[in-house]
Amino acid sequence: VQLQASGGGLVRAGDSLSLFCAVSGQTFKLYSMGWFRQAPGEERKFVATIRYRSGITDYDDSVKGRFTISRENGKNSMFLKMNNLKPEDSGVYYCAADNDVGGRFVPSYDYWGQGTQVTVSS
Repeated sequence: VQLQASGGGLVRAGDSLSLFCAVSGQTFKLYSMGWFRQAPGEERKFVATIRYRSGITDYDDSVKGRFTISRENGKNSMFLKMNNLKPEDSGVYYCAADNDVGGRFVPSYDYWGQGTQVTVSS
């Protein structure tokens, strides 16, 4: 399984941005998916996740109400719509796949994309 994240960029506080994750492989629908971000000098942190069967979503409190995770199984794709961006949202965003329930923890995920940079200026 290979993941390719894209859609990052430089935006201003209050702007919106959408990230996209393309996943190779015919069993995409069986993977729970997640978005994580990493700021310079910090550990990689959970942002959002969506389960493979139920479609149940979960968000970190810092993004709840502003970010929306979604997936399109027929196109092996996952998205992260980010609204009302804040400078603290800046970092490299990674998409990840897990062949189980996913969740909030980095070690739970089996596959990772290369990351896409999001920079939010104040």
